[in-house]
Amino acid sequence: MDVRELLEQVKSGAVKIEDAEHALKDLPYEDLGYAKLDHHRKLRSGFGETVFCQGKPDAYLMEIYKRFYERDGEVLGTRASEEQYMLVKAAVPEVVYDPISRILKVERPGKERKGLIAVCTGGTADIPVAEEAAQTAEYFGCAVDRIFDVGVAGIHRLLSQRDRIMKANCIVAVAGMEGALGTVIAGLADCPVVAVPTSVGYGASFHGLSALLTMLNSCANGISVVNIDNGYGAGYLATQINRLAVR
Repeated sequence: MDVRELLEQVKSGAVKIEDAEHALKDLPYEDLGYAKLDHHRKLRSGFGETVFCQGKPDAYLMEIYKRFYERDGEVLGTRASEEQYMLVKAAVPEVVYDPISRILKVERPGKERKGLIAVCTGGTADIPVAEEAAQTAEYFGCAVDRIFDVGVAGIHRLLSQRDRIMKANCIVAVAGMEGALGTVIAGLADCPVVAVPTSVGYGASFHGLSALLTMLNSCANGISVVNIDNGYGAGYLATQINRLAVR
């Protein structure tokens, strides 16, 4: 429950002052010793804290998910494994897992999704990173149009989707190899482009470094670039842009 909702319930008499005081006691964060859960983040930035699952000890991950779910009714996690999903599901049965994006989440039903973000990929191998971006944006309340496998090696595929691309408030361009997709899309579109280099490619791609440098050196305007394989960061940034467009 966010702070405004809680205060409205106190005002209406639906929640007692003592209960509200108990709910607010963990602001600005809840200290578990091994983790400090930032319950105040949504109030500050408009986005609740996301759990980066990779590398977390099992007991810590399970308790973190339980605490966020019990307090907020939803929680988003990234880079989760199948084993972590089974572990968390035992404690939070409502959690769902997507093995492609590795997103592990509990989401409030009936969430309204506003505006439009287009998530495009150069190839099918880029879809896991693109799905992380798309599902992050959807979790944070954005409508997403997925336009996959429209890389520049067959540029007619991209051009045939131009009408869909032009409807978006922001475009996420996900590509490995030489990473040219972001530049081409930015040359066609009239909205910001978030370019995401992926680690897809042969040896000289240097695990995504080649695509990263291409995107950073783009001659097209209006491009921002996130780190290699950082679908979550792209989805978050695209959500911020989309929110400005639909205010």
